[in-house]
Amino acid sequence: MGEDAAAEGGARTGIRRRLPFRSDSGPDSAPNDAPNDAPKGTTMDLREIEVRLPDGAVRRFGELAPGAALVVNVASKCGFTPQYEGLEALHREFGPSGLAVIGMPCNQFLFQEPGSDGEIAEFCSVNYGVTFPLLAKGRVNGRGAEPLFREMRRAKDPSGAAGIVRWNFEKFVVGRDPAGGGTPSLARFRSATTPEDPALRAAIEAALA
Repeated sequence: MGEDAAAEGGARTGIRRRLPFRSDSGPDSAPNDAPNDAPKGTTMDLREIEVRLPDGAVRRFGELAPGAALVVNVASKCGFTPQYEGLEALHREFGPSGLAVIGMPCNQFLFQEPGSDGEIAEFCSVNYGVTFPLLAKGRVNGRGAEPLFREMRRAKDPSGAAGIVRWNFEKFVVGRDPAGGGTPSLARFRSATTPEDPALRAAIEAALA
């Protein structure tokens, strides 16, 4: 049974199953990551982190998400790929209230995102009607991981586990900046948590509050 099926089975039965980080050797592998690899060092200002867009432009995360955000590492050939539909629904429902839904394609998990940025955008638009922004394809683990995901990996999931991204479609909910200053809240949900899950929706509503 593959990781996608295992996670989906765990979601149906209520049994929590850990999805291990796996990557074949090659340019998208991340050999230096270990299961408990959490980012070290000083926390970065999340809004100031630079992100890459498909057209090559570089923007600050805060330009794309000045307030609450839902950040997801996505892939086109994964058992969880139909979650794009639910993510788009969240974008349409909560976008007017200030939620920024942002996807970053990643090819690190069994090479399930092999296309170019242009091919990925077309796939998402044609098959799932995606209108929320996608970043340039990047890495979430190991050497060369995008700074945004190095910071997101500090977040803990409901079981209390932080560290590496285990599979496609992990979800990170970023709160608004605190009124008195400081770091926005981060909530994390693993791949089997669907966009319709009440816990994810509650975290989004709390981030927008």
